[in-house]
Amino acid sequence: MRNPLIHSSSEPETSESYRQQKFAMSLSLAVGFLMLAGKTYAYAITGSAAILSDAAESVVHVFAVSFAAFSLWFSMRPADQSHPYGHDKIGFFSAGMEGTMIVLAAFYIIYEAILKWIEGVPVQNLGTGTLYVAAAGAINGILGGYLVWQGRRNRSLIVIANGKHVLTDSWTSVGVIIGLLLVLWTGWKPFDPILAIAVALNILWSGGKLIRQSVGGLMDEADPVLEHQLRSILDIETEKRGLWYHELKYRQSGTSVWMEFHLLFPKGSLLEEAHWKATEIEGALKAGLPMTTHVITHLETREDHDEVHAKLNVATH
Repeated sequence: MRNPLIHSSSEPETSESYRQQKFAMSLSLAVGFLMLAGKTYAYAITGSAAILSDAAESVVHVFAVSFAAFSLWFSMRPADQSHPYGHDKIGFFSAGMEGTMIVLAAFYIIYEAILKWIEGVPVQNLGTGTLYVAAAGAINGILGGYLVWQGRRNRSLIVIANGKHVLTDSWTSVGVIIGLLLVLWTGWKPFDPILAIAVALNILWSGGKLIRQSVGGLMDEADPVLEHQLRSILDIETEKRGLWYHELKYRQSGTSVWMEFHLLFPKGSLLEEAHWKATEIEGALKAGLPMTTHVITHLETREDHDEVHAKLNVATH
């Protein structure tokens, strides 16, 4: 009989979560192609370095979201013999790749902006180009907010990273619009490449943060917020059962968390009773955390704990 105290994501819930994330990524890809087409046309009719920077960001977005969509599909594959912990850590690779592409696009934008500044390439049809960019920025702002919301709702780093990228694209458009309006109002054309460079620096910062987040995840960096949640639950559950714990370790794999700790029981506790209490605590952890949680507990007695481990250390050295 299935233990009712053990909470885990059921197959229908997992399928619904995947369906929501898949829809979000498909929508992001479709809008990405639409934005790319609109911004490319706007650049073609204006020759604006700022609009080029926005279009380059959209090119990056299309490639990045394509890999993110693949990563989402791959992350949902069940554990197998070659990947016993599952495949969802690919989410960190996806975020890292998206960050890297954003950084490369930023350097390209800076290069093109400086080149246009030096050569003094004329700009034209700025009014029409500004309207295209404004429409693209508004659409991306709504889409980015939706993607981040869906990503946090489903604990998906892949969707969150993509949403932040789209929001970056939206802020890029805002910067471009400011630059184009300054050119229209003042007639001073260097505003165009200057704003393009400013936008590129903002993109560079955003891409760097995504890369940092990716490296942190792959290196199993500690998460103070998650650790506080884990310890709060463990403190309550062990105290009311007259138990103790230590050696808490955890790692995140994108959409789930793997954790382990030692449970200390009074000497002479029955194995059956100890196992049942450990199972109850594991169930409380799984029920109390918003993501899929895998728990491993090591049972030992409190009174001779130090002695046993001292002997083990001597034996292994």
